[in-house]
Amino acid sequence: MPPWLQLIHDSFWRLFIAGLYFTLPLALLSFFIGLILGLLVTLIRLYSSRYLQLIANFYVWVIRGTPLLVQLFLIFYGLPSAGITLDAFPAALIGFTLNIGAYSSEIIRGAILSVPLTQWEAAWAIGMNSTQAMIRVILPQAIFVALPPLANSFISLIKDTSLAAVITVPEIFLAAQRIVSVTYEPLILYIEAAAIYLLYSTVLGKWQTKLESYFLRY
Repeated sequence: MPPWLQLIHDSFWRLFIAGLYFTLPLALLSFFIGLILGLLVTLIRLYSSRYLQLIANFYVWVIRGTPLLVQLFLIFYGLPSAGITLDAFPAALIGFTLNIGAYSSEIIRGAILSVPLTQWEAAWAIGMNSTQAMIRVILPQAIFVALPPLANSFISLIKDTSLAAVITVPEIFLAAQRIVSVTYEPLILYIEAAAIYLLYSTVLGKWQTKLESYFLRY
């Protein structure tokens, strides 16, 4: 077996397992918590008091206007200066969650606003209050609009987790860096890491297509 092929054989499972143990859990937790946060922020921005709207808008403005890498550095390396020390994984989880929350808020807001006002009026006409109308009428329709961009955001998040390597989360990219530091074969290892990210993204893309097809039936 050629040396380069032996290297790929020896390192593949280390990278793949790093993805299963760290990359995927980090992405899944960040996405679903961020999705809940994004929904709450959206409802505040659309239907809450002006003071709360200002806070929510400021949060979205700051997160969307600053690089994710800088946000991770602030949480992991900056907060200890203020007496708040976090382990690498929780710091990455907070950073990615806040980032997804801001971006998903914009997606969900656009989806809700895309539902015609007549749908609200129809719900009120049959005796629903605003909360019931939102849950039973507006959100189910908004899902169809929000699903594709949210699914794309999740696939992008899988790739963005590579940034967690800079705060020592042992996900795929950091695992590759550690092997490179021993083997001195960056080209092979980084191509292999990219291929594993591509594998995860491809599988998730297939699931996205099936999920969209499922919802289009209704």
